[in-house]
Amino acid sequence: MDRVSSFDEPLKKLLGGATAKVMAEHLDLHTVGDLLHHYPRRYEERGKLTALADLPLDEHVTVVAQVADARILMFNNGRGKRLEVTLTDGSGRLQLVFFGHGVHKPHKELLPGRQAMFAGKVSVFNRKMQLAHPTYQLLDASDADEATEAVDAFAGRLLPIYPACKQLDSWRIAKAVDAVLPSAQDAVDPLPAALREGRGFTPLPEALLKVHRPQTKADIEDAKARLKWDEAFVLQVALARRRYADTQLPAVARRPVADGLLDAFDAKLPFTLTEGQEKVSKEIFDDLATEHPMHRLLQGEVGSGKTMVALRAMLTVVDAGGQAAMLAPTEVLAQQHHRSITEMMGELAEGGMLGGSDRGTKVVLLTGSMGTAARRQALLDLVTGEAGIVIGTHALIEDKVQFHDLGLVVVDEQHRFGVEQRDALRSKGKQPPHLLVMTATPIPRTVAMTVFGDLETSVLDQLPAGRSPIASHVVPAKDKPHFLARAWERVREEVENGHQAYVVCPRIGDDAEEESKKGKAKKKAAEEDPEKRPPLAVLEIADELRKGALAGLSVEVLHGRMHPDEKDDVMRRFAAGDVDVLVATTVIEVGVNVPNATAMVIMDADRFGVSQLHQLRGRVGRGSAPGLCLLVSEAHEASPARARLSAVAATLDGFELSRIDLEQRREGDVLGQAQSGVRSSLRMLTVIDDEEVIAAAREEAVAIVAADPELEHLPELRTVLAALLDKDREEYLDKG
Repeated sequence: MDRVSSFDEPLKKLLGGATAKVMAEHLDLHTVGDLLHHYPRRYEERGKLTALADLPLDEHVTVVAQVADARILMFNNGRGKRLEVTLTDGSGRLQLVFFGHGVHKPHKELLPGRQAMFAGKVSVFNRKMQLAHPTYQLLDASDADEATEAVDAFAGRLLPIYPACKQLDSWRIAKAVDAVLPSAQDAVDPLPAALREGRGFTPLPEALLKVHRPQTKADIEDAKARLKWDEAFVLQVALARRRYADTQLPAVARRPVADGLLDAFDAKLPFTLTEGQEKVSKEIFDDLATEHPMHRLLQGEVGSGKTMVALRAMLTVVDAGGQAAMLAPTEVLAQQHHRSITEMMGELAEGGMLGGSDRGTKVVLLTGSMGTAARRQALLDLVTGEAGIVIGTHALIEDKVQFHDLGLVVVDEQHRFGVEQRDALRSKGKQPPHLLVMTATPIPRTVAMTVFGDLETSVLDQLPAGRSPIASHVVPAKDKPHFLARAWERVREEVENGHQAYVVCPRIGDDAEEESKKGKAKKKAAEEDPEKRPPLAVLEIADELRKGALAGLSVEVLHGRMHPDEKDDVMRRFAAGDVDVLVATTVIEVGVNVPNATAMVIMDADRFGVSQLHQLRGRVGRGSAPGLCLLVSEAHEASPARARLSAVAATLDGFELSRIDLEQRREGDVLGQAQSGVRSSLRMLTVIDDEEVIAAAREEAVAIVAADPELEHLPELRTVLAALLDKDREEYLDKG
């Protein structure tokens, strides 16, 4: 255990209190190990020492020269500053330029007659060779030996550039790394020797030295390959052990029963299931029939029929004598699920009621805003087992809620729930219930393996028959206002043809805050610079449409500040076709199902993420008529925001879009807050680019855990795992 102790050494012991404090507060680095795993973001190349007469264009060079003269020039009507420095080394002359804030330090230091080394990339401006913003180091002309030594150390080097902060420059971090680098020798190597040798990896201490102080580019590649593997492998071992532990838990097997609820339900379906639904249902039924809890992630495109698959799983559990609970993230969605499930089941959802089926069961709804009497009845139905299926929000998790025999938990839109909430619901079973997690956000395979690696994955990628194509177009409201006018005409045309439409806005509006001084100041700023205007709001847009472009149509609003009964009333009337146009926030993003709604206009579409736009778009085209989605934006044609919208308009493939989304947003916010553990343990690995590494590491991890679940013969791997699985990360991995 001594070998790990130098990695646990607090930084203030080696670096002094002030530096250690900044590192802890601003970079989250506390120990020697943390700093050794704070890898350079990139490397600056300092070229070979070159005479000014022999400078090659477009190459990185290092020159030793004397300052001949330096002058500051003003430009842009005195608002901009430029420092021009002329160098000479006896063989030729070279100009250096520094701009803006970068002028002050060199202006004080690069005085005529001073000798220094300069490194940068050679370019040409006004037919003269120059270096823009070179790095430099002053030389002491009085000590020739020292100057020679400094030149040797400075030239031809790969200089690591570290992720830094305002309080601590990259070069100061590099000095701190120098102080702790000897401890790299004590690194505990998590890779079993056979695996390391079999794959030809550099030993870990050597990889750490090479990543921080590479001599060549090959050193960097070597180190990166090794360090990426460590991250992928340790995480996959943690997940493999979690999966193994789950297989050791007891659960009640819930096997399908002939002539039960499921058969009766299937017999009355007005359509046949898709091949994908059949295949995924079989995977789920096989899991439910085992005596350890199912842990399955069901991911499917918007409208691929996930709810149908989940309902069939719930009916199987009810047939086998258990109860099923479905957890939804919002009241609108819980009510929507309850409505669509009771409609799909018909008399089978009225077990024990007049006109209900003998084979039926009760399907109850439980949300926070229900009246006392309805709530009391729902709780009674659950504890007696009268209700086989319950659909609810967080209200399901409260202590008062007791089940007769909870056999299956279905979590809809997994990413919206914390670990504690899932655990609280699962703890209501006499034995651990089976778990089915659903998401309509397509997840690239690598993210599924990393973030949901403790769940087996099923994918529904076929759309059921009868789903219509959705045409998507970007509407550049600022460049081409007539396109926006045409968008509203299209909405009118859809309504005239007997259909309905959604208009989605990023904000609710009409807030007291907006009337405050702050609101007025924002308004003034927005008038001066349209980029700064607040996002468009539901209440304002609905009002404008009623008076203008959609006058005469029935236009209603739906947003999160409305009373639940009010929301439910609007949704019911929209579903019944009494409302032509629903102006809403993203409360309609998941699960809302109105087959007659064929058009959607998304205002300020550039203010939504790629996956969110894809989710929203999935609300139309749910019936037999084709869908239309118009992405309205004032973003400039050449902006990244417009490129993002064009990507959404160009494809309906959610997996392709999730890849684009991930590439644009990078790891952090895709893995999300709940996954802080993964984010803090992935420094070198990028889940989108390193698919092969992750897949190979998973394979090795599974084999190792199968052979030695407690890792008794791999103490080093156990030590590194314990360090990874501190409190935060345990929580991240604990998806159930």
